[in-house]
Amino acid sequence: VQLQASGGGLVQPGSSLRLSCAASGLPFSTYGMGWFRQAPGKEREWVAAISRTGVTTKYPDSVKGRFTISRDNAKNTVYLQMITLKPEDTAVYYCAASTDIYLRVTNFDYWGQGTQVTVSS
Repeated sequence: VQLQASGGGLVQPGSSLRLSCAASGLPFSTYGMGWFRQAPGKEREWVAAISRTGVTTKYPDSVKGRFTISRDNAKNTVYLQMITLKPEDTAVYYCAASTDIYLRVTNFDYWGQGTQVTVSS
């Protein structure tokens, strides 16, 4: 199983960025997907999750209204659209796959390698 995240970079506060995660080696449409992030010196934080069909999405309050997760099962890809970025969004962002239909954050089975997002002026 491979989860290849991309799209990170250095952006200014208030900017937007879209991350992508291309999956291979698993039946993508049967997995829920999620995005997590980890800033230096901090614990990993869940930021978004999406059900197998894309009908259900979930976010923590810290990013609700600014982050949008979506998926294209035909392309085996999940996306994270981020708007109004803040310096505190700076982190390495990881995508992950889960067979848990409830998308519980402790039940993700496969992880990608991460992509760095830096929000700074």
